[in-house]
Amino acid sequence: MALKPDRIELLTDISFFMNTTAERGGVVSAVTMGSGVAMDDAAAVVAYAAAASGARPVGVLLNDVVNLDLTRQHINWHKDEVQVGGKVTVLRNGQVTTNKLVDSITPDAGAPAYVGASGLIGTSSTNAVQIGQFLSGVDSDGYAKISVNIA
Repeated sequence: MALKPDRIELLTDISFFMNTTAERGGVVSAVTMGSGVAMDDAAAVVAYAAAASGARPVGVLLNDVVNLDLTRQHINWHKDEVQVGGKVTVLRNGQVTTNKLVDSITPDAGAPAYVGASGLIGTSSTNAVQIGQFLSGVDSDGYAKISVNIA
């Protein structure tokens, strides 16, 4: 579980598609962008960026993206799963508690949070875009509370 349920969703976006499997809780970045305000533009695709350098963060992924044989089993809606190629919910403004953190970081409350490689959240500003700030340090289970504000 990459996200704990104690989150505050002030602004979410449902206009993006995701074509790879992923666990919720990391920062997705734009791969290709759609045009205008179309809600079903298949060109609006996000993914976890391989490197922080050049990443264009869109928000925190709120769904698990899975690749299931839908002729054999159903999507588990209670787990908030989405099939690969489907629309995902992205948090642009709010608060999350996640364990999708860069290894060995020790943030303090109030420290800036940056997008890292593979959609992880870190404290290094080297070639990275700030996505918010930490509201806590990392607990014994590896989770930290983060305020997300992607304008």
